[in-house]
Amino acid sequence: MASIPVDHADPVSEIIAERSLPGGQTLRLARGDLTQEPTDAIVNAANSHLAHGGGVAGAIVRAGGRRIQDESHSWVRQHGLVSHDRPAITSAGNLPSRYVIHAVGPVWGEGDEPAKLSAAVKGALELAEQRGLRSLALPAISTGIFGFPKELAAEVILQAIADFAEAHPQSSLQDIRLVLYDQAGAQIFGKELAGRWPP
Repeated sequence: MASIPVDHADPVSEIIAERSLPGGQTLRLARGDLTQEPTDAIVNAANSHLAHGGGVAGAIVRAGGRRIQDESHSWVRQHGLVSHDRPAITSAGNLPSRYVIHAVGPVWGEGDEPAKLSAAVKGALELAEQRGLRSLALPAISTGIFGFPKELAAEVILQAIADFAEAHPQSSLQDIRLVLYDQAGAQIFGKELAGRWPP
């Protein structure tokens, strides 16, 4: 897969908040359909087998086509199960993005969930940077069928993004988007974001 970043377009979702991060990156919180974001890559909330049946993963395969699932099976055959801190990457099929980064979030109740969620987010951001990507859109990983409480997830995910931005001020990754589909989740993340970076 090529590591050359593509031109990225403005979000197609509703922008709730936008902040400049310490490393110079732009963080946008949006409500909309992750699968329609025209970024270099989107992040899939995956399981370790990359079996994309329900939730965000199922929506991505439905919108992007069978190729994403086929490439995911190939990845697991070649590399083994995907860990929290080392995501997989495939093409994006018919989606407007170029790639899908498959980050494995924790299932609530399995233990050490905040650390695992933080590792999943940082792993996705770091892989995007390694590939020279400029824009990335993420969902609220693990807050759907994996049962991670949204309030805690907002804290963990935004802290992981802040840590990445501070540690990588010269990163190619300059456009980071959090795209949530539900109003309640967007409000929770919006409140946490406003508390961290007041308008």
